[in-house]
Amino acid sequence: MMNPNNPPRNFRMNRFAGTAALMLLLVTGVPARTWTSADGAKTFEGELKSYDPATGAVGVTQPSGTVMKFNQDKLSAADIAFLKAQGKIDAPSANKPAADKIDTDPKNLFKKPDGKPADMSKPAQVFILMGQSNMVGMGKIAGGEGSLENAVKTKNKYPYLVDEAGGWLERKDVRFVRYMSGQGPLNNEWMGIKGGTIGPEYGIGQVVGNAIDAPVMILKCCIGNRSLGWDLLPPGSERFEEGGKVYAGYKDSPDSWAKGTEPKPIGWYAGKQYDDDTADAKTALADLDKHYPGAKKYEVAGFFLWQGEKDGLNAVHASRYEKNLVAFIKALRKDFNAPTAKFVLATMGEAVKGSGNKVMEGQFAVDGATGKHPEFKGNVATVYSNPLSLGGSGNGHYNGNAETYMNVGEAMGKAMAELLKNQK
Repeated sequence: MMNPNNPPRNFRMNRFAGTAALMLLLVTGVPARTWTSADGAKTFEGELKSYDPATGAVGVTQPSGTVMKFNQDKLSAADIAFLKAQGKIDAPSANKPAADKIDTDPKNLFKKPDGKPADMSKPAQVFILMGQSNMVGMGKIAGGEGSLENAVKTKNKYPYLVDEAGGWLERKDVRFVRYMSGQGPLNNEWMGIKGGTIGPEYGIGQVVGNAIDAPVMILKCCIGNRSLGWDLLPPGSERFEEGGKVYAGYKDSPDSWAKGTEPKPIGWYAGKQYDDDTADAKTALADLDKHYPGAKKYEVAGFFLWQGEKDGLNAVHASRYEKNLVAFIKALRKDFNAPTAKFVLATMGEAVKGSGNKVMEGQFAVDGATGKHPEFKGNVATVYSNPLSLGGSGNGHYNGNAETYMNVGEAMGKAMAELLKNQK
């Protein structure tokens, strides 16, 4: 396993010099702009969230997430002309479902796709997948027992993946896009088995694609060997002390150092992978038509996370997993300006309830139905993957068994569909 303080070779500290601009993108795909006051004395950055030409009422979200509401007469003539060109934009409703129709009937969720394209008059519903190597995907497609080919064509499992002739089916209403630490798109295609290995995205894509009456994008941005306590540490995380050491807060380097000494930075920092993965997702969404041909708008409807193996190897990180996970969920919603986006995560397949596994305890603590955080009721769900796993461990990639990846993906997709249907 990679040294936790040793970054990947393709690391470049200045790779995202333009990230600040991308961070201001609308979830509907309209970029932020610089606004100017009517007298020309002041400017500010923000995203247009709502506009009523009849009354002149304007709503703009600042980079901090603060929503400003004012009348268009406070703005310059150029800004007013921009607003009129946009036309009426309704403010997003906190209780508005991600699509007009959410179908959670099991007999419909696993139907074979009808081959028709999505209704492109609706915003694409984007689901961002993050994690480490098992979210990247290590399930083998070809081969004997444990392969997807064997599961589908010998065991008759996951029949929605193949057409009537037995070939891999491509659905035209779900787009699969993948980036990895600035590389990509590594995938940019209609969802269907193409070769290589799989993660949980095919199970997820099937279920949410059938559940949602709108275009769907599965946007996977992740790389292996990453911990929530270091690589994916979310913005705002602070330093802390334990066992005579100081542990890194967001953007600190290295991951820890002796109390009373000065840290000696390395070529990596706390939260670097969080920054890379979110920047990759925003890069894809900034060029929406390239990644979902025909889409004009999008909404970040949800996040999926399958991760925890690396944190489990560090007792300090494992003990703080719940705290970091709570911050991670909130940070993603803020960074993508998607406060009502749902969040689904899965436990590690080898972890058993009641075993004292600190990472799993943290994962169940955020579950909206049974957990400890009332703010997550109805919008966060934890999938227990142990009954879905067919052997092996997360660190061993479940022996490459594609059925494990499909089972976990289907369960995560169903959990997401239920959250979307039962909006709180």
